Amino acid sequence: MDNSNNWLQQLMMVGLGTTSIVAEKLRQVSDDLVKDGKLNPEQAKAVIDDIAQQLKSEQGNFDVQMQRQMRNMMQDLGVARQSEVDELRGRIDRLERQLRDLENKLWR
Repeated sequence: MDNSNNWLQQLMMVGLGTTSIVAEKLRQVSDDLVKDGKLNPEQAKAVIDDIAQQLKSEQGNFDVQMQRQMRNMMQDLGVARQSEVDELRGRIDRLERQLRDLENKLWR
């Protein structure tokens, strides 16, 4: 399961990298528009801020969707959830304890 988490983190990092590339290109375009006199600096800043906010919002939605898809994929593959593994560990601990108690009774 660690590999899938690593894969998901890498995918999210690619998304963040893409977002920062888009933001940088947007800044360059807005700087060019300001230089050409097609936008004033305040308008350029407002446009950049608006698009940056939209990108952040979409990134959050993407993260939620990716997590949901990952859970569904893991479930389809039959990979146990952490809560299921924890429950099984608890059951194994109880069984081992019961076995030790029985062994102790036999040796007395």
